[in-house]
Amino acid sequence: MSDSVVKVTKRERYEAIKTLCGMVENAGDLDIDGIVAFCDKEIETLDARAEKAKERAAIKRAEGDELMEIVYNALTDEFESRDTITARINDENITAAKVTYRLTSLVREGRAVKDEATVTGADGKNRRVSVYKLA
Repeated sequence: MSDSVVKVTKRERYEAIKTLCGMVENAGDLDIDGIVAFCDKEIETLDARAEKAKERAAIKRAEGDELMEIVYNALTDEFESRDTITARINDENITAAKVTYRLTSLVREGRAVKDEATVTGADGKNRRVSVYKLA
């Protein structure tokens, strides 16, 4: 026997209930038409939610693309740390983590180059940091 579990969605369950209702010949006191209508309404609600989620995802993707270009435009021909690039953007809503994600994507796309450099921290100790520049 296989240990894999097949996940059944709510939509699939409602479709199965509708199919079963279509197979019932003698339902007695059960309101088969009402059950089918209920399933149809629930499926409609699930579809509407899925569509809204797609719209929200598209908006987030567009914002991400916009931020990608902002980060790209903040790059120079000289290697600089993520913190320097983030400071150049000068937007409190754009965090270092968001910049790092976009920098990694830009490197993957070949639009930026990543290297490592040694910098001296405020405590006087040297540490290695990632630095980026235009490709």
